[in-house]
Amino acid sequence: MNTPKIFLLSPAYSGGKRGQMLLREAATFPLATRLRSTEGAELGDVFSFLSGLYFRGKIAYARAFAAPPPPMPGALVITPTRGLVPAESRIGAEVLREFAEQGEVALDNARYRGPLEEHARAMVAACPADTAFVLLGSIASGKYVDVLTAIMGERLLFPTDFVGRGDMSRGGLMLRAAADGPELAYAPVLGAVRHGTRPPRLTPRRWKQADP
Repeated sequence: MNTPKIFLLSPAYSGGKRGQMLLREAATFPLATRLRSTEGAELGDVFSFLSGLYFRGKIAYARAFAAPPPPMPGALVITPTRGLVPAESRIGAEVLREFAEQGEVALDNARYRGPLEEHARAMVAACPADTAFVLLGSIASGKYVDVLTAIMGERLLFPTDFVGRGDMSRGGLMLRAAADGPELAYAPVLGAVRHGTRPPRLTPRRWKQADP
């Protein structure tokens, strides 16, 4: 029987040019119109548009390998102001604007840290003791790691092949694993080497860009 496993995806930056494109009232591409609609747009789709290859890799990888204990979601996104949110949850333009304007991802920002700590504690309490939480994001910075390891301890894991890679390389690595396998190897974040020698570049591969 596989060990229960939930992925925690680091957020995309909402305050840049792509976020402004998405929030323009005159924008007519499908994702922008969905964002303004009553139903809203999926958080995973929004952050994939903002971040590109890196977040697309996280979403594809989590969908391929998540094994959550029922009824928990397999992929939760770390958000700038609303803690851990399922990737398939829908948000509207007002929430994305909140992320952009009020959500600095920093340990001294209570609007970011408070909800994340609250949701992480609730998730640990709700899951079986053998559930693993895998961070798909950088472990070189404490802005995710310091909060999550304080609550999850050795249950917080990360893909060891991430060490030394930049965002684009991580994204390509996850897309390859999701498409072809195998699943990446994991290790506890606690005690891990957070910085390492840059590994060899991945063989170039063209990935189809999803329609926005």
